[in-house]
Amino acid sequence: MIKHLFLILAMALNFAEGPSVIWNSEVRDLGNRRYELVLRGDVGKEYYTHPMDDEWSATTLEINSVEGLELLGPPSESYEASDYKGTKVVRGTYVIIQPFMASEAVSSISGTLGWSSCSGDACRTPEDWEFVETVHAAPVLSGTPAGSAAGNSSLWSLILEAILWGFAMLLTPCVFPMVPMTVSFFMKGSESPAQGRFKAFFYGLCIVLLYTVPISVIIGLTWLLGGPAVTADIFNWLATHWLPNILFFIVFMVFAASFFGAFEITLPSSWVNKSDRNSGKKGLAGIFFLALTLVLVSFSCTGPIVGTVLIKSTSGEFWAPMVTMLAFSVAFALPFTLLALFPSLLKNLPKSGGWLNSVKVVLGFIEVALGFKFLSVADQTYHWHLLDREVYLAIWIAVFSSLGLYLIGKIRFKHDSPLEYLSVGRLTLSIAVFAFVVYLIPGMWGAPLKALSGYLPPIETQDFVMTRYQGPAAEEAAPSAEADAILLPLPHGLSGYNTIEAALDAAKTQGKPVFVDITGHGCVNCREMEARVWSDPQVRKILAEDYVIAVLYMDDKTKLPSSRWVTTGAGKVLKDVGRVNSHIAATRFGVNAQPNYALLSPEGELLAPVRGYDLSVPGFVEFLQSGLQ
Repeated sequence: MIKHLFLILAMALNFAEGPSVIWNSEVRDLGNRRYELVLRGDVGKEYYTHPMDDEWSATTLEINSVEGLELLGPPSESYEASDYKGTKVVRGTYVIIQPFMASEAVSSISGTLGWSSCSGDACRTPEDWEFVETVHAAPVLSGTPAGSAAGNSSLWSLILEAILWGFAMLLTPCVFPMVPMTVSFFMKGSESPAQGRFKAFFYGLCIVLLYTVPISVIIGLTWLLGGPAVTADIFNWLATHWLPNILFFIVFMVFAASFFGAFEITLPSSWVNKSDRNSGKKGLAGIFFLALTLVLVSFSCTGPIVGTVLIKSTSGEFWAPMVTMLAFSVAFALPFTLLALFPSLLKNLPKSGGWLNSVKVVLGFIEVALGFKFLSVADQTYHWHLLDREVYLAIWIAVFSSLGLYLIGKIRFKHDSPLEYLSVGRLTLSIAVFAFVVYLIPGMWGAPLKALSGYLPPIETQDFVMTRYQGPAAEEAAPSAEADAILLPLPHGLSGYNTIEAALDAAKTQGKPVFVDITGHGCVNCREMEARVWSDPQVRKILAEDYVIAVLYMDDKTKLPSSRWVTTGAGKVLKDVGRVNSHIAATRFGVNAQPNYALLSPEGELLAPVRGYDLSVPGFVEFLQSGLQ
């Protein structure tokens, strides 16, 4: 956990100094399909910038062209004019308003704001800020908002997972021994029942804050230093670059070895001892240090789980990591808060013993399985082909088979107590684990394993598949830096062009619309959509026969030749596949998440609102048919 936080902080501090103007945006609905885009900037106290009519260093506003969006005249600006050596400059608050009209099909407005700032005679290099603002929600398709399904569903699943991990942490050998300390502290009593309840709730609040505040501060620092674009870039780097993924893989293997008993990972004893001494203080300070002692002592068990929760939520969202950490910490703190409120509950809890080490070992096996997911993301993003689907499955089969053997007592570790008999709970868990292994085995011959589709490498990476879906077979080609138009293999025998332009050319020749798949190699929800929705015979038939497919991988690190570089309106040059595709997704379709799907005519016109993550097969069929109609 601490390594992860320091990594994010170090990256934030290594970015260039923060922007001279901090901008925010909003869209105001004026009625009758008329809107105002309001851009409000706070110019730094030591800086001044230039208005839009300045002859040499004018502030510029570039709105990305979207079908159905019409600008109503030039933008207006409002600011407190100031004079610097005979030149009109802008200081303080700077407001720019762009009126526009938008049809129902327009879900967002996006663009780039560019400006130059000076402090005295010293001027900074030109700066820019990219924005995306929702105009109105996309129309509902089969009961699910097409534009919001991905974000809401994904965030809620992360919150649920964080809550479950938070509760599970109580049963680890690092945390469970802290229960008697909590009970003995609060059994000392309070002056009144109301004061006792207040102290118990304050104890829970301290635990929540100690987990939530550090990550919130770090995310806030990145946002303040570089704006939301920098925060998104940092999280994108963490999620897709090979270096953090390899680092996280190593960290997980180290923690797993610790859980198996190879060594003990603890924070410096001086930290824990000092916190424990201070917990004896009276009043709220003592309660805070008791909570701090709990957090520090439990680090070796909660650290990797907290890291998992955070990394899974780092999708570029500002709030997602903080919300998921809040969910984890609330669930983790709740049992201790209840014990502080009702100390007599201690007698109903099981006693410490060898079962706690067994819990730790089970977590070690889970850590190994989770750790390989990070290695898999790097492998797919950079096309190393070291961890293709059958290799990944073989590792998981070996890991969970070993876990099953451990549960029935055939494998023992250093700190395990002798297993004299097999309890009902242990037997039940071992049956579930072996059943899971049996479920995995057919995947070695190409079984889709839909329940795990989001966690496994795509089936196209598997060398041997006993049966393949009938359909236009894709050539086994990896993304090429030199090819302008190649077909990439997709699930279920489908194939797609690697650029929208190539797909549109093919669409004009074949007289078909284009299905744009905005996806990512490391995207869990993308794999789940492909396994659960694309696999439907009707969906597969429509995609294979009625559409030309374009595939936009937003996290692909393949370098492009200079002829395919893209320069943004702000002058930034994008040189790899992922950055170019992300720019296209944001500017052309107004989305920055995966998966998203768009339907285009052969002329490139948007045929329906962009659709996000939604596992409704009838809804997806209706979406595809709307493009054909």
